[in-house]
Amino acid sequence: MKLRTWTASIAALVFSAAPVFAVEGNVQWSNDGMLQPASCDSSCDPCDCGDPCDCGCGVGGAGLFSGIGGGCLENFTLAGALGFADDSQWEIGGWSQFGYHDQLTPLSTVRGDNLSFNDVPKDLNLQQQWFYFGRTVDGSNGFDLGFRSDFIYGTDAQKTQAFGNPGAEWDNGWDNGVYGWAIPQLYGEVAMNDLSIKVGHFFTICGYEVVPATGNFFYSHALTMFNTEPFTHTGVLSTYTGFEGLTLYNGWTAGWDTGFTSSNAGSTYLGGFTAELGDNVAFTYTCTYGNIGLRGANFNPANPNSDDDYSHSIVMTASLTDKLNYVFQTDYLRIDNQAIAYAEEDLGINQYLFYNWSDAIAFGTRIEWWRNDGVSNNELTTGVNVKLLDNLIMRPETRWDWVPATGYDENVTACDFILTY
Repeated sequence: MKLRTWTASIAALVFSAAPVFAVEGNVQWSNDGMLQPASCDSSCDPCDCGDPCDCGCGVGGAGLFSGIGGGCLENFTLAGALGFADDSQWEIGGWSQFGYHDQLTPLSTVRGDNLSFNDVPKDLNLQQQWFYFGRTVDGSNGFDLGFRSDFIYGTDAQKTQAFGNPGAEWDNGWDNGVYGWAIPQLYGEVAMNDLSIKVGHFFTICGYEVVPATGNFFYSHALTMFNTEPFTHTGVLSTYTGFEGLTLYNGWTAGWDTGFTSSNAGSTYLGGFTAELGDNVAFTYTCTYGNIGLRGANFNPANPNSDDDYSHSIVMTASLTDKLNYVFQTDYLRIDNQAIAYAEEDLGINQYLFYNWSDAIAFGTRIEWWRNDGVSNNELTTGVNVKLLDNLIMRPETRWDWVPATGYDENVTACDFILTY
Protein backbone atom coordinates (compact mmCIF):
# COMPACT_ATOMS: atom_id res chain seq x y z
CA MET A 1 0.00 0.00 0.00
CA LYS A 2 2.00 2.97 -1.27
CA LEU A 3 0.28 5.61 0.87
CA ARG A 4 0.21 3.72 4.13
CA THR A 5 3.73 4.63 5.18
CA TRP A 6 2.99 8.35 5.42
CA THR A 7 -0.78 8.55 5.85
CA ALA A 8 -0.60 6.87 9.26
CA SER A 9 1.04 9.92 10.77
CA ILE A 10 -1.42 12.26 9.05
CA ALA A 11 -4.37 10.19 10.24
CA ALA A 12 -3.11 10.43 13.81
CA LEU A 13 -3.04 14.20 13.49
CA VAL A 14 -6.45 14.64 11.88
CA PHE A 15 -8.51 11.77 13.23
CA SER A 16 -10.66 14.43 14.77
CA ALA A 17 -10.80 16.47 11.56
CA ALA A 18 -13.76 17.59 9.06
CA PRO A 19 -15.35 19.30 5.48
CA VAL A 20 -15.47 22.09 2.86
CA PHE A 21 -13.20 25.08 2.41
CA ALA A 22 -10.92 26.62 5.02
CA VAL A 23 -12.13 30.00 6.19
CA GLU A 24 -11.44 32.49 8.94
CA GLY A 25 -14.21 32.24 11.51
CA ASN A 26 -17.47 30.32 11.45
CA VAL A 27 -19.41 29.36 8.37
CA GLN A 28 -23.10 29.74 7.61
CA TRP A 29 -25.51 28.93 4.80
CA SER A 30 -25.70 31.61 2.16
CA ASN A 31 -28.92 32.38 0.32
CA ASP A 32 -28.14 29.90 -2.45
CA GLY A 33 -27.41 26.89 -0.28
CA MET A 34 -23.63 27.17 -0.10
CA LEU A 35 -21.40 27.83 2.89
CA GLN A 36 -19.68 31.13 3.49
CA PRO A 37 -17.80 32.81 6.36
CA ALA A 38 -20.15 34.18 8.98
CA SER A 39 -18.43 37.56 8.72
CA CYS A 40 -19.54 37.98 5.09
CA ASP A 41 -22.55 40.16 4.53
CA SER A 42 -25.52 39.07 2.44
CA SER A 43 -24.15 40.74 -0.69
CA CYS A 44 -21.11 38.47 -0.78
CA ASP A 45 -21.33 36.00 -3.66
CA PRO A 46 -20.04 32.59 -2.48
CA CYS A 47 -19.30 31.65 -6.08
CA ASP A 48 -16.72 34.42 -6.51
CA CYS A 49 -13.20 33.60 -5.30
CA GLY A 50 -12.28 37.26 -5.72
CA ASP A 51 -14.65 38.60 -3.08
CA PRO A 52 -12.87 40.55 -0.33
CA CYS A 53 -14.47 38.36 2.34
CA ASP A 54 -13.03 35.24 0.68
CA CYS A 55 -16.34 33.52 0.02
CA GLY A 56 -16.34 30.24 -1.85
CA CYS A 57 -12.65 29.33 -1.86
CA GLY A 58 -10.20 27.92 0.61
CA VAL A 59 -7.76 30.82 0.62
CA GLY A 60 -8.10 34.59 0.34
CA GLY A 61 -5.99 37.42 -0.94
CA ALA A 62 -3.83 37.74 -4.02
CA GLY A 63 -2.54 34.68 -5.88
CA LEU A 64 1.06 33.57 -6.28
CA PHE A 65 1.25 35.00 -9.81
CA SER A 66 -1.13 37.93 -9.40
CA GLY A 67 -0.40 40.93 -11.59
CA ILE A 68 1.35 38.99 -14.34
CA GLY A 69 0.27 40.27 -17.72
CA GLY A 70 -1.29 43.37 -16.22
CA GLY A 71 -3.89 41.37 -14.31
CA CYS A 72 -6.31 41.27 -17.25
CA LEU A 73 -7.41 37.71 -16.54
CA GLU A 74 -7.80 38.38 -12.84
CA ASN A 75 -9.84 41.53 -13.36
CA PHE A 76 -12.22 40.04 -15.92
CA THR A 77 -15.75 39.26 -14.76
CA LEU A 78 -18.89 38.59 -16.74
CA ALA A 79 -20.75 41.08 -14.60
CA GLY A 80 -18.19 43.77 -15.29
CA ALA A 81 -18.10 43.01 -19.01
CA LEU A 82 -21.89 43.46 -19.14
CA GLY A 83 -21.79 46.70 -17.18
CA PHE A 84 -23.12 45.54 -13.81
CA ALA A 85 -21.85 47.55 -10.85
CA ASP A 86 -20.10 45.75 -8.00
CA ASP A 87 -22.90 46.66 -5.58
CA SER A 88 -25.73 45.75 -7.96
CA GLN A 89 -28.38 43.27 -6.82
CA TRP A 90 -28.12 41.74 -10.28
CA GLU A 91 -25.58 38.92 -10.33
CA ILE A 92 -24.02 37.14 -13.26
CA GLY A 93 -20.91 35.01 -13.40
CA GLY A 94 -19.50 31.55 -13.69
CA TRP A 95 -16.43 29.37 -13.68
CA SER A 96 -14.60 26.70 -15.65
CA GLN A 97 -13.27 23.63 -13.87
CA PHE A 98 -10.84 21.22 -15.53
CA GLY A 99 -9.66 18.11 -13.70
CA TYR A 100 -7.67 14.88 -13.99
CA HIS A 101 -7.81 11.78 -11.78
CA ASP A 102 -5.99 8.52 -12.38
CA GLN A 103 -8.62 6.08 -10.98
CA LEU A 104 -12.37 5.78 -10.56
CA THR A 105 -13.71 7.25 -7.35
CA PRO A 106 -15.78 4.75 -5.35
CA LEU A 107 -18.51 3.64 -5.70
CA SER A 108 -18.02 3.86 -9.47
CA THR A 109 -16.89 0.61 -11.08
CA VAL A 110 -17.19 1.44 -14.79
CA ARG A 111 -16.12 4.55 -16.67
CA GLY A 112 -19.00 7.01 -16.92
CA ASP A 113 -21.44 5.02 -14.77
CA ASN A 114 -22.56 8.13 -12.82
CA LEU A 115 -21.97 6.43 -9.46
CA SER A 116 -19.52 9.13 -8.37
CA PHE A 117 -18.56 12.59 -9.55
CA ASN A 118 -15.08 11.56 -10.69
CA ASP A 119 -16.01 8.58 -12.86
CA VAL A 120 -14.06 9.46 -16.06
CA PRO A 121 -10.42 8.67 -15.17
CA LYS A 122 -7.18 9.16 -17.11
CA ASP A 123 -8.54 12.09 -19.14
CA LEU A 124 -8.37 15.84 -18.70
CA ASN A 125 -12.08 16.62 -18.33
CA LEU A 126 -14.16 19.76 -18.41
CA GLN A 127 -16.06 18.93 -15.25
CA GLN A 128 -18.00 22.12 -14.74
CA GLN A 129 -18.63 24.90 -17.21
CA TRP A 130 -20.95 26.92 -15.02
CA PHE A 131 -22.96 30.09 -15.55
CA TYR A 132 -25.38 31.74 -13.16
CA PHE A 133 -27.70 34.72 -13.47
CA GLY A 134 -30.11 36.23 -11.01
CA ARG A 135 -31.05 39.00 -8.66
CA THR A 136 -30.34 38.78 -4.93
CA VAL A 137 -33.13 39.59 -2.52
CA ASP A 138 -32.74 42.16 0.23
CA GLY A 139 -35.56 42.27 2.74
CA SER A 140 -33.83 44.68 5.10
CA ASN A 141 -35.88 47.59 3.77
CA GLY A 142 -39.13 45.69 3.34
CA PHE A 143 -40.57 43.66 0.48
CA ASP A 144 -38.18 42.55 -2.29
CA LEU A 145 -38.15 40.03 -5.14
CA GLY A 146 -35.32 38.03 -6.68
CA PHE A 147 -34.47 34.90 -8.59
CA ARG A 148 -31.56 32.58 -9.42
CA SER A 149 -30.75 30.38 -12.42
CA ASP A 150 -27.72 28.09 -12.81
CA PHE A 151 -26.58 26.22 -15.92
CA ILE A 152 -23.83 23.61 -16.12
CA TYR A 153 -22.14 21.62 -18.88
CA GLY A 154 -19.48 18.97 -18.28
CA THR A 155 -18.85 15.55 -16.79
CA ASP A 156 -20.44 16.64 -13.49
CA ALA A 157 -23.71 17.70 -15.10
CA GLN A 158 -25.33 14.26 -15.24
CA LYS A 159 -24.80 13.89 -11.49
CA THR A 160 -26.86 16.97 -10.71
CA GLN A 161 -29.66 16.52 -13.24
CA ALA A 162 -33.16 15.75 -12.00
CA PHE A 163 -32.41 12.02 -11.86
CA GLY A 164 -35.12 11.66 -9.24
CA ASN A 165 -37.58 11.87 -12.14
CA PRO A 166 -38.76 8.57 -13.67
CA GLY A 167 -37.90 9.62 -17.23
CA ALA A 168 -36.38 12.36 -19.36
CA GLU A 169 -38.18 15.15 -17.51
CA TRP A 170 -36.75 18.61 -16.77
CA ASP A 171 -33.00 18.23 -17.51
CA ASN A 172 -32.76 14.48 -16.91
CA GLY A 173 -31.29 12.87 -20.04
CA TRP A 174 -29.62 15.94 -21.57
CA ASP A 175 -26.50 13.86 -22.19
CA ASN A 176 -23.65 13.82 -24.67
CA GLY A 177 -21.68 10.68 -23.80
CA VAL A 178 -20.00 11.22 -20.43
CA TYR A 179 -20.79 14.93 -20.76
CA GLY A 180 -24.15 16.53 -20.24
CA TRP A 181 -26.22 19.62 -19.43
CA ALA A 182 -28.13 20.48 -16.27
CA ILE A 183 -30.13 23.30 -14.75
CA PRO A 184 -29.63 22.58 -11.03
CA GLN A 185 -31.26 25.82 -9.90
CA LEU A 186 -34.17 27.85 -11.20
CA TYR A 187 -36.18 29.56 -8.50
CA GLY A 188 -37.85 32.78 -7.49
CA GLU A 189 -37.46 34.33 -4.05
CA VAL A 190 -39.41 36.85 -2.01
CA ALA A 191 -38.12 38.54 1.14
CA MET A 192 -39.47 40.87 3.77
CA ASN A 193 -37.46 41.87 6.81
CA ASP A 194 -36.01 38.68 8.36
CA LEU A 195 -38.03 36.20 6.29
CA SER A 196 -37.27 34.96 2.78
CA ILE A 197 -39.14 32.30 0.79
CA LYS A 198 -37.68 30.41 -2.14
CA VAL A 199 -39.98 28.72 -4.69
CA GLY A 200 -38.76 26.48 -7.50
CA HIS A 201 -35.77 24.23 -8.11
CA PHE A 202 -32.83 24.75 -5.75
CA PHE A 203 -29.83 23.12 -4.10
CA THR A 204 -30.39 21.21 -0.88
CA ILE A 205 -29.54 22.69 2.50
CA CYS A 206 -28.48 19.23 3.73
CA GLY A 207 -24.86 18.28 4.27
CA TYR A 208 -21.60 20.17 4.09
CA GLU A 209 -20.06 19.61 0.67
CA VAL A 210 -21.86 21.10 -2.32
CA VAL A 211 -22.14 20.46 -6.05
CA PRO A 212 -20.48 23.73 -7.23
CA ALA A 213 -16.71 23.19 -7.34
CA THR A 214 -16.13 26.69 -5.93
CA GLY A 215 -17.81 25.71 -2.64
CA ASN A 216 -15.49 22.83 -1.65
CA PHE A 217 -11.90 22.54 -0.52
CA PHE A 218 -11.36 19.14 -2.16
CA TYR A 219 -11.60 18.11 -5.79
CA SER A 220 -13.20 14.75 -4.90
CA HIS A 221 -16.32 14.31 -2.80
CA ALA A 222 -17.08 12.36 0.33
CA LEU A 223 -18.97 9.08 -0.06
CA THR A 224 -21.56 10.43 2.35
CA MET A 225 -22.23 13.50 0.21
CA PHE A 226 -22.77 11.55 -3.00
CA ASN A 227 -24.70 8.58 -1.61
CA THR A 228 -26.59 9.72 1.50
CA GLU A 229 -27.70 13.26 0.67
CA PRO A 230 -29.96 14.85 -1.94
CA PHE A 231 -28.41 17.36 -4.35
CA THR A 232 -31.47 19.36 -5.40
CA HIS A 233 -35.13 19.81 -4.55
CA THR A 234 -38.19 21.31 -6.19
CA GLY A 235 -40.57 22.96 -3.79
CA VAL A 236 -40.75 25.78 -1.25
CA LEU A 237 -38.16 26.72 1.38
CA SER A 238 -38.33 29.54 3.93
CA THR A 239 -35.41 31.02 5.84
CA TYR A 240 -35.92 33.11 8.99
CA THR A 241 -33.09 35.07 10.61
CA GLY A 242 -35.04 37.13 13.16
CA PHE A 243 -33.50 35.47 16.22
CA GLU A 244 -30.00 36.44 17.28
CA GLY A 245 -27.51 33.71 16.41
CA LEU A 246 -30.22 31.40 15.04
CA THR A 247 -31.42 30.72 11.48
CA LEU A 248 -34.50 28.56 10.86
CA TYR A 249 -35.30 26.61 7.66
CA ASN A 250 -38.72 25.14 6.84
CA GLY A 251 -40.17 23.86 3.59
CA TRP A 252 -41.79 21.22 1.45
CA THR A 253 -40.30 19.45 -1.58
CA ALA A 254 -41.41 16.88 -4.15
CA GLY A 255 -38.92 14.34 -2.82
CA TRP A 256 -35.23 14.20 -3.71
CA ASP A 257 -33.53 15.38 -6.92
CA THR A 258 -36.71 16.06 -8.86
CA GLY A 259 -37.34 18.80 -11.40
CA PHE A 260 -40.84 20.33 -11.31
CA THR A 261 -42.55 16.98 -10.93
CA SER A 262 -43.35 14.45 -8.22
CA SER A 263 -42.02 10.95 -8.81
CA ASN A 264 -43.90 8.09 -7.15
CA ALA A 265 -45.87 10.55 -5.02
CA GLY A 266 -42.65 12.05 -3.63
CA SER A 267 -43.40 14.50 -0.83
CA THR A 268 -41.01 15.49 1.95
CA TYR A 269 -40.54 18.00 4.71
CA LEU A 270 -37.24 19.89 4.43
CA GLY A 271 -36.02 21.95 7.36
CA GLY A 272 -33.62 22.55 10.19
CA PHE A 273 -31.64 25.29 11.88
CA THR A 274 -28.20 26.84 12.27
CA ALA A 275 -27.13 28.07 15.70
CA GLU A 276 -24.05 30.14 16.45
CA LEU A 277 -22.54 28.74 19.65
CA GLY A 278 -20.29 31.64 20.52
CA ASP A 279 -17.94 33.49 18.22
CA ASN A 280 -16.08 30.47 16.84
CA VAL A 281 -18.54 27.55 16.68
CA ALA A 282 -21.65 26.97 14.57
CA PHE A 283 -24.03 23.99 14.70
CA THR A 284 -26.40 23.04 11.86
CA TYR A 285 -29.11 20.36 11.83
CA THR A 286 -31.09 19.69 8.64
CA CYS A 287 -33.46 16.87 7.78
CA THR A 288 -35.90 15.44 5.26
CA TYR A 289 -38.90 13.33 6.18
CA GLY A 290 -41.66 11.72 4.13
CA ASN A 291 -41.55 9.98 0.75
CA ILE A 292 -38.28 10.82 -1.02
CA GLY A 293 -39.70 9.63 -4.35
CA LEU A 294 -38.01 7.55 -7.04
CA ARG A 295 -35.02 6.41 -5.00
CA GLY A 296 -37.28 5.11 -2.26
CA ALA A 297 -39.49 3.34 -4.80
CA ASN A 298 -36.44 1.64 -6.35
CA PHE A 299 -35.56 0.20 -2.97
CA ASN A 300 -39.16 -0.46 -1.98
CA PRO A 301 -40.90 -2.29 -4.85
CA ALA A 302 -43.50 -3.69 -2.46
CA ASN A 303 -44.22 -0.27 -0.96
CA PRO A 304 -43.37 2.45 -3.49
CA ASN A 305 -45.37 5.17 -1.75
CA SER A 306 -43.86 4.85 1.71
CA ASP A 307 -44.07 8.08 3.70
CA ASP A 308 -41.60 7.17 6.45
CA ASP A 309 -38.23 7.89 4.76
CA TYR A 310 -35.94 9.97 6.97
CA SER A 311 -32.53 11.61 6.69
CA HIS A 312 -30.60 14.12 8.71
CA SER A 313 -27.29 15.91 8.50
CA ILE A 314 -25.52 17.43 11.49
CA VAL A 315 -22.59 19.78 10.86
CA MET A 316 -20.45 21.54 13.45
CA THR A 317 -17.82 24.05 12.35
CA ALA A 318 -15.18 25.47 14.65
CA SER A 319 -12.43 28.04 14.21
CA LEU A 320 -9.66 26.65 16.42
CA THR A 321 -7.21 29.48 15.67
CA ASP A 322 -6.96 32.28 13.14
CA LYS A 323 -5.54 29.77 10.66
CA LEU A 324 -6.88 26.38 11.77
CA ASN A 325 -10.48 25.29 11.13
CA TYR A 326 -12.29 22.07 11.96
CA VAL A 327 -15.59 20.58 10.76
CA PHE A 328 -17.47 17.55 12.05
CA GLN A 329 -20.37 16.04 10.11
CA THR A 330 -22.59 13.05 10.64
CA ASP A 331 -25.39 11.94 8.29
CA TYR A 332 -28.09 9.30 8.62
CA LEU A 333 -30.49 7.95 5.99
CA ARG A 334 -33.28 5.40 6.43
CA ILE A 335 -35.42 4.41 3.46
CA ASP A 336 -38.52 2.70 4.80
CA ASN A 337 -39.85 -0.59 3.48
CA GLN A 338 -42.67 -2.25 5.37
CA ALA A 339 -42.11 -5.51 3.50
CA ILE A 340 -38.35 -5.93 4.12
CA ALA A 341 -37.74 -3.81 7.25
CA TYR A 342 -35.40 -1.06 5.89
CA ALA A 343 -34.20 -1.56 2.36
CA GLU A 344 -31.43 0.97 2.90
CA GLU A 345 -29.80 2.41 5.98
CA ASP A 346 -26.72 4.65 5.78
CA LEU A 347 -24.63 6.27 8.48
CA GLY A 348 -21.63 8.51 7.88
CA ILE A 349 -19.10 10.43 9.96
CA ASN A 350 -16.87 12.94 8.18
CA GLN A 351 -14.17 15.10 9.71
CA TYR A 352 -12.12 17.86 8.09
CA LEU A 353 -9.16 19.94 9.20
CA PHE A 354 -7.95 23.00 7.28
CA TYR A 355 -4.90 25.16 7.77
CA ASN A 356 -4.42 28.51 6.03
CA TRP A 357 -0.65 28.66 5.67
CA SER A 358 -0.81 31.94 3.76
CA ASP A 359 -3.22 34.02 1.70
CA ALA A 360 -2.37 31.85 -1.31
CA ILE A 361 -1.86 28.35 0.14
CA ALA A 362 -4.04 26.19 2.39
CA PHE A 363 -3.77 22.55 3.46
CA GLY A 364 -6.67 20.22 4.18
CA THR A 365 -7.46 16.68 5.28
CA ARG A 366 -10.72 14.74 5.21
CA ILE A 367 -11.25 11.41 6.94
CA GLU A 368 -14.52 9.53 6.52
CA TRP A 369 -16.29 6.44 7.75
CA TRP A 370 -19.45 5.60 5.82
CA ARG A 371 -21.59 2.53 6.50
CA ASN A 372 -24.05 1.38 3.84
CA ASP A 373 -26.35 -1.47 4.86
CA GLY A 374 -23.82 -2.77 7.39
CA VAL A 375 -20.69 -2.50 5.20
CA SER A 376 -18.08 -0.01 6.42
CA ASN A 377 -16.30 2.12 3.82
CA ASN A 378 -13.32 4.28 4.75
CA GLU A 379 -11.69 7.21 3.00
CA LEU A 380 -8.76 9.54 3.73
CA THR A 381 -8.01 12.52 1.50
CA THR A 382 -5.23 15.09 1.82
CA GLY A 383 -4.88 18.08 -0.44
CA VAL A 384 -3.65 21.60 -1.03
CA ASN A 385 -5.42 24.68 -2.36
CA VAL A 386 -3.03 26.94 -4.25
CA LYS A 387 -4.32 30.31 -5.42
CA LEU A 388 -2.34 30.94 -8.60
CA LEU A 389 -4.27 34.10 -9.45
CA ASP A 390 -6.94 35.91 -7.52
CA ASN A 391 -9.54 33.99 -9.58
CA LEU A 392 -7.59 30.82 -10.43
CA ILE A 393 -7.13 28.02 -7.92
CA MET A 394 -5.34 24.66 -8.20
CA ARG A 395 -6.41 21.73 -5.98
CA PRO A 396 -4.07 18.71 -6.05
CA GLU A 397 -5.00 15.83 -3.75
CA THR A 398 -4.33 12.20 -2.89
CA ARG A 399 -7.12 9.89 -1.75
CA TRP A 400 -7.08 6.44 -0.15
CA ASP A 401 -10.26 4.29 -0.01
CA TRP A 402 -10.45 0.95 1.75
CA VAL A 403 -13.26 -1.50 2.63
CA PRO A 404 -12.10 -4.25 5.06
CA ALA A 405 -15.14 -6.46 4.44
CA THR A 406 -14.39 -6.82 0.72
CA GLY A 407 -10.63 -6.27 0.63
CA TYR A 408 -11.04 -3.16 -1.55
CA ASP A 409 -7.97 -0.91 -1.34
CA GLU A 410 -7.27 1.92 -3.79
CA ASN A 411 -5.29 5.14 -4.14
CA VAL A 412 -6.35 8.03 -6.35
CA THR A 413 -4.16 10.96 -7.37
CA ALA A 414 -6.01 13.95 -8.76
CA CYS A 415 -5.77 17.65 -9.53
CA ASP A 416 -8.08 20.31 -10.91
CA PHE A 417 -8.08 24.01 -11.78
CA ILE A 418 -10.97 26.42 -11.29
CA LEU A 419 -11.12 29.78 -13.08
CA THR A 420 -13.92 32.07 -11.89
CA TYR A 421 -15.25 35.13 -13.67
